[in-house]
Amino acid sequence: MKGIDGEALKFSGQRRKMVDDQLAARGIRDPRILEAMKRIPRHLFVHESLQHRAYGDHPLPIGESQTISHPYTVAAMTEALNLAGREKVLEIGTGSGYQTAVLAEMAGQVFTIERIRSISLKAQKILDRLGYMKIVFKVFDGTYGWPDQGPFDAILIAASSPSVPQNLVAQLAEGGRLVMPVGGDGGGQKLLRVTREGGVIRETEIGDCRFVPLLGKYGWAEPLRPA
Repeated sequence: MKGIDGEALKFSGQRRKMVDDQLAARGIRDPRILEAMKRIPRHLFVHESLQHRAYGDHPLPIGESQTISHPYTVAAMTEALNLAGREKVLEIGTGSGYQTAVLAEMAGQVFTIERIRSISLKAQKILDRLGYMKIVFKVFDGTYGWPDQGPFDAILIAASSPSVPQNLVAQLAEGGRLVMPVGGDGGGQKLLRVTREGGVIRETEIGDCRFVPLLGKYGWAEPLRPA
C-alpha cells in the first residue's frame, strides 16, 4: 500500500486502539495481520458520514444491503487462512474492498468477485487510490468461483451459504484452505475452515458469526423483486 498524503496519519490513533483492543486482546496473534490493519485506512472504505465510526467494534452499511464486517471478523477470517505471503487467494464478495486490502497485504495475488457492479467499481476505485497492484476484479455470480484462474491456495467467502459449496472446494489447491460462514440469515451461522490435504477434505468450526446471505447458483436463491 502506497498510502495517501494526509491520510497516513488521519485516524492513526484509532487504528492502533482498534488493533490493541479488538484484535490482539481477543487472540489475533499473526503480527503481519496486526501491522496491516494498523496501516490500512479503514475509514476510506465507508461513507464519509460514517468515517468517525469506522474503527468501532461493529459492522457498517456500505449500500445495496451490504456491510463492512467487524474488524475482528476480518482479522479472524484472514488468520484462519494461514497466509505466508506468496499465496494465490480467491475472495468471494469484494464488498467495500477492506477485506480485499488485508488479503493483498498478506498474500501474493488476490482474485476477487462481487456480484453488484456498483459495489465492485467503488471498491476498485479505493484500492487503486491506495496503490494496490496485485488484485484482479470480476463482476459475476461468485458462487461459481473462478475455475480458469484456479487452483487457489486460499479462498475466503464473505457471505453465508446454506452449506459449503463443493464446486469452490474443488478449486482449492492441495494444502489449500477455505474460510466461510454457513447458516441462515435468521441466526445460527457458524464460521468454518475447510482444508484439502492428501485429497481429504476436513471441516473445522471456528465460532459463531453473522453475515449477509451468499446469493447465487450455489448459494441462496436471490429473492424475487417486484416488477
